[in-house]
Amino acid sequence: MKKYWLTLLLIALALMIVACGGEDTKDNGSDSASPKNDGQETNATGEGGTIKIGVLASLTGALESYGKQTQRGFDLGIEYATNGSMEVNGKKIEIVYEDTETKPEVAVQKATKLLEDDKVDFLVGSSSSGDTLAVLPLAEEYEKIMVVEPAVADSITGAEFNEYIFRTGRNSSQDAYAAAAAIAGKGVKIATFAPDYSFGWDGVTAFKTAAEKLGAEIVLEEYADPAATDFTSNLQKVLDAKPDYLFVVWAGANSPWNQIADLKIQEKGIKISTGAPDIIALQFMNPLVGMEGFSVYYHSLPQNDVNKWLVDEHQKRFNEVPDLFTPGGMSAAISIVEALKKSEGDADANKLIGIMEGMSFETPKGTMTFREEDHQALQSMYSIRLEKQDGVDYPVPVLIRELSPEETAPPVMN
Repeated sequence: MKKYWLTLLLIALALMIVACGGEDTKDNGSDSASPKNDGQETNATGEGGTIKIGVLASLTGALESYGKQTQRGFDLGIEYATNGSMEVNGKKIEIVYEDTETKPEVAVQKATKLLEDDKVDFLVGSSSSGDTLAVLPLAEEYEKIMVVEPAVADSITGAEFNEYIFRTGRNSSQDAYAAAAAIAGKGVKIATFAPDYSFGWDGVTAFKTAAEKLGAEIVLEEYADPAATDFTSNLQKVLDAKPDYLFVVWAGANSPWNQIADLKIQEKGIKISTGAPDIIALQFMNPLVGMEGFSVYYHSLPQNDVNKWLVDEHQKRFNEVPDLFTPGGMSAAISIVEALKKSEGDADANKLIGIMEGMSFETPKGTMTFREEDHQALQSMYSIRLEKQDGVDYPVPVLIRELSPEETAPPVMN
């Protein structure tokens, strides 16, 4: 059981900070029948009828908790956005869930099934960046809007972007910009610590770019063998550099948190900073009490009516608070319903693209806006401090300040 929780912690920390590591196939002007339009006209444009949404998520395996958070959030989001009717413009909304098993080849199979057999009007997903990247070309081939949630790889709205892709989930660069905005400023000295492979290099590079733009100085980039069990020499270099902050990007079998605590780095005047993950992973972060970093979401951070509804309803139905990816599922659902309201129930993707580009909508994280250039949702993030609270068995992210969508807007990369 201990090994299971450790595995979840490592996955959570990896996805919080950096994501897991197209040829145009449309038939332009052909008179022949195409699978992307076969039998789907009634759903998209007819009076009455049904709007079908296919949701891809990791509903089993290592990312099962993330997939189920998305599923709960999406169901609640459709209910919220339709005032409980589960209809938009007289059309019933039907949701079909498919488990990708966090395997790209399975994700493609399940997405194809949704498009070919279930005749869905929209795709949503998925929990893994690898699964999502494998499915992106199908959205273009079948000319269906795909709302990406919660996969974070920059390339989804960057190098692999196509016009049918809209993302309510944040991307890796937004995480880096949020992390920098939480601690960086003119004259602030920051050391970074990361594993010595692409995950660590990419995470530090993105953070460094964002932090230096805010006037901070990166005084040390320290990389460690991810298989190491002793980080004393690495952390001693951090102490010698005397930064104001140590920003940690980490995923691997041996996390540095206990040694950071043993060396009393925070007591020696160096503040620790990293991303606050989901509740399960927070239970392993007691050595980091007092650290300042960022959060994508914690249920008590956003103060708005949508989040209040989500928290209240989630507690009533599941006897627990919503977690990291629940509001993302809700945001994806709301974005689809709002777009359909504007289109008067027309699910034709080529019409919806123009409606959704630049569209703003209210979510548990406040107002999101799909940026016209790359369809990335600009959104609030949170500068936080981890604190112990009575009755809670993990360090709680406490708000220092809300980071605006403008502060955390990533560069356009498509």
